Amino acid sequence: MSQPLITLDFLDTPALPTPSVEANTHAHEPSGEVRVSPTTRTGRKRKLYIESYGCQMNFSDSEIVSSILFEQGFDTTEQLEGADLVLLNTCSIREKAEQTVRMRLAQINGHKKRNPGLLVGVLGCMAERLKSKFLEEEKLVDLVVGPDAYRDLPQLIQQVDGGQKAVNVLLSREETYADITPVRLNSNGITAFISIMRGCDNMCSFCVVPFTRGRERSRDAHSIVQEARDLVAQGYKEVTLLGQNVDSYKWASEDGLEHVNFAQLLEQVALVHPELRVRFSTSHPKDITDEVLHTMARYDNICKYIHLPAQSGNTRVLKLMNRTYDRPWYEERVQAIRRILGDDCGISTDMIAGFCSETEEEHQDTLSLMDLVRYDMAYMFFYSERPGTLAARKLEDDIPLEVKKRRLAEIIELQREHSRVRNQRAVGRVHRVLAENFSKRSDEHLSGRNSQNQVVIFPKKHFKKGDYVDVLVHEATTNTLLGEAI
Repeated sequence: MSQPLITLDFLDTPALPTPSVEANTHAHEPSGEVRVSPTTRTGRKRKLYIESYGCQMNFSDSEIVSSILFEQGFDTTEQLEGADLVLLNTCSIREKAEQTVRMRLAQINGHKKRNPGLLVGVLGCMAERLKSKFLEEEKLVDLVVGPDAYRDLPQLIQQVDGGQKAVNVLLSREETYADITPVRLNSNGITAFISIMRGCDNMCSFCVVPFTRGRERSRDAHSIVQEARDLVAQGYKEVTLLGQNVDSYKWASEDGLEHVNFAQLLEQVALVHPELRVRFSTSHPKDITDEVLHTMARYDNICKYIHLPAQSGNTRVLKLMNRTYDRPWYEERVQAIRRILGDDCGISTDMIAGFCSETEEEHQDTLSLMDLVRYDMAYMFFYSERPGTLAARKLEDDIPLEVKKRRLAEIIELQREHSRVRNQRAVGRVHRVLAENFSKRSDEHLSGRNSQNQVVIFPKKHFKKGDYVDVLVHEATTNTLLGEAI
């Protein structure tokens, strides 16, 4: 079933990067699209409508929510007008994301006036950050549920059905939803997300994620591998292992006899089936190990692409950001990627322009790091202060907005050139592409990605979605490769 999307102009980028140059972006930030639950028709009495904002983790969480509520008698619908329950799964990474959710709630208010029985809830990071304030500030909202409280949704809905408002934003040190089989709302039947861990222990000074998603906890490795096996049995060809920081994944069995780190988990999933492609996001420069890189090199079905957020090219700024690595460390990790995986391995990044007290010389250090690495793609945005973060409490947001915007424009322009050059390297070469969808411009062309996460478009001919196709690339733009199947 095709996935309906709503495009809103405040949203900028996917959390798992797609090959393009984006402004005002971040790896855990909105994606330029709001994903809407597709319609299921299994005869259940009530209809659930979900809009998912933000990162892949939010999209994955909406699939978990749908699974929980499916068991409680809810079909999903892509039509707001026919819904009995409306849930917005929200992002809190930037102020604009929150503003847009508030505007969306105002629009939904019109539907509620026509249908007073409509229940409206807010899920996810924004719910966790604002908690009960939501009920006070947004009179429309009936329930507020944080990322670790989705199992409680049936009871909360029952409470709202009884005429009361409901809130559960308790964070957990154990919840991973490992036993819940997601309803694949946002899937094309070819690619799927597998959440391997939740939360984040990295207290980056600019980031709200540790406060909205809690402490790190890793999911049982056996349940992850079994989910991958189940997806293969259903015909899926690619999985993306998701976590705020996948490289810090670590799981131990209760008897202490089994210990699995991320490199070992990556290998276990790759061994599920040689035709199952494996991707992952996101890596933290302080944690990505040579063991992970050698595992990637050992298996052809582990995609040769790494999202490695730098945030800045200057060591002093990185310290203020509490990134726990310096520039030389980051450069060494990039060198290790190139040494072990080769220069063809795709690397993308996040960059923040105008962080607190950043000087012009330090901004130039960011540009010089970009010149050194030559990223395939980057998510770029200027710094905006988020309430409750370490930076908001301890640092002054002292860079004028016009300076932030000018520095961001310079970062974007440089990345456009790097993306163009990196894509040009693909011309004249054959790439193995997993056909995922029709081209946006024509049903006579298929669109897919190669191992390096570059989008490749080629004439459909006799091929279909889900096929692996060898494509000879004959043209490259900044964002896309064009070719012919051979």
